[in-house]
Amino acid sequence: MRTADRWLASRWRRGVLAVPAGALPMFAFPAPSLWWFAYVALVPWILLIRSAPTARRAAYDGWLGGSGFMLAVHHWLLPNLHVFTFVLAALLGALWAPWGALVRRFLGGAPSAGRVTAALVVVPSGWLTVELVRSWERLGGPWGLLGSSQWQVEPALRLASVGGVWLLSFLVVAVNVAVAVLVAVRPARVPAVAGLVATAAAASAAWVGAPRPAVDGLVRVAVVQPGAAAGIGSPGKRLAREEALTRGLAGRDVDLIVWGESSVGFDLADRPDLADRIAALSRATGADVLVNVDARRADRPGIYKSSVLVGPDGPTGDRYDKMRLVPFGEYVPARSVLGWATSVGEAAGEDRRRGTRQVVMDVADGPRGSGSLRIGPMVCFESAFPDMSRQLAANGAEVLIAQSATSTFQRSWAPEQHASLAALRAAETGRPMVHATLTGVSAVYGPDGERIGPRLGTDASTRAVYEVPPASGVTPYVRLGDWPVYAALLALAVTGAAGAVRTVRAVRLRRAGPEPPAPPARTDRESPARPGR
Repeated sequence: MRTADRWLASRWRRGVLAVPAGALPMFAFPAPSLWWFAYVALVPWILLIRSAPTARRAAYDGWLGGSGFMLAVHHWLLPNLHVFTFVLAALLGALWAPWGALVRRFLGGAPSAGRVTAALVVVPSGWLTVELVRSWERLGGPWGLLGSSQWQVEPALRLASVGGVWLLSFLVVAVNVAVAVLVAVRPARVPAVAGLVATAAAASAAWVGAPRPAVDGLVRVAVVQPGAAAGIGSPGKRLAREEALTRGLAGRDVDLIVWGESSVGFDLADRPDLADRIAALSRATGADVLVNVDARRADRPGIYKSSVLVGPDGPTGDRYDKMRLVPFGEYVPARSVLGWATSVGEAAGEDRRRGTRQVVMDVADGPRGSGSLRIGPMVCFESAFPDMSRQLAANGAEVLIAQSATSTFQRSWAPEQHASLAALRAAETGRPMVHATLTGVSAVYGPDGERIGPRLGTDASTRAVYEVPPASGVTPYVRLGDWPVYAALLALAVTGAAGAVRTVRAVRLRRAGPEPPAPPARTDRESPARPGR
């Protein structure tokens, strides 16, 4: 046994290695944004798993590595959720246990060329299934999907318009599998090289063949970011700063003004004086103002977070209530059981209420006539969900807007990570996206995912005007939906069915037992004596 094999024979040593191996992809995400690292970041983890002596040990390596991955990409939650962050990481990390067993099944030992070829499809499919499950809102949502690390790579953004962030995740994992094979499985290098060539070919085909969004002129959208110094905990002080910044937009020929999440801390129906103040800003600037109200509703029980469009005559009637809430941030799941989390971290003291439908709003007096600009609002956490922006684009939105805060996580990687998601959503849908926050990072991206204008950092208390090209048309992703996920599930189903057939055959052979040996052929010498002799 080699020294390395003897060292890895200890389950404790393997565990110590598995956690940081799973955490390595964190450096591909903002703030480091080493996008290229994503294509090799899984290799140490894959090599560790394939060396596992048993499938059970491989599952443990998958679980521990998955826990490290979840903790790394959500480490900025530690000051708020404290020890509960580790609990959540361990629970969600268990999703990678079957993936670990899958890696060993196809890459363990000395895999044949056929097994390596299958691994290039099955292992990324397993990873994609894990991402699908953990993307459920109540499990934390799709934050840190591996494909989202490619938000600034133009060929990757073109691929996103074909298959969304899911296709990017699949291809990134496939490249990692191929690299792991090239490093450790010399006899089966041909399929690995073929996989790398196929990935490059897919990116080239998307670059050439994917339809470009249809752009129709420009609109001038202003983002108002009051900044942390404006008194995030004081709704009155925050509103005063937002008003001051918005007044400075008078005479700037702006078509729409966007404020961040929780920019208004009072229900406008209950405070008509505030509605009149915002309407006065709309008249002074000549633009509708999209605010976000975080308050108890006057017309129904509970607290809602709502995007509200205010024109020169007051609220226009266009209102979107946030549908997907942050677990332990805006509500506590199973509060009767987990309510203790409010005493450990900064979990919501009272659950926010959910909206029931997405809304596309018409912005009045746009550059092409009244009601010509159609916007699709989302609130904070919702910009992480590809299906929400996809639905808004399908419903006719020409510009996507995310109103966010992230003020709780100012000194972390979270604001950078959140802003980067807008580039993916823009590329997927072929729609420009405005990511407006209270305290940064605010940014705007064009319909191809390219950045437009200045990026407003977490140290800024300012406003900025962006020339945004409204877009129409339908990308393949908007038309076909999450087809890479369905293809991955099909690949796993076929693999499982094939494994079941092999198992049944093996059981039948064991039950039948070995065939009796044929009697030996008789020779003349062995012939019995003739009668009478």
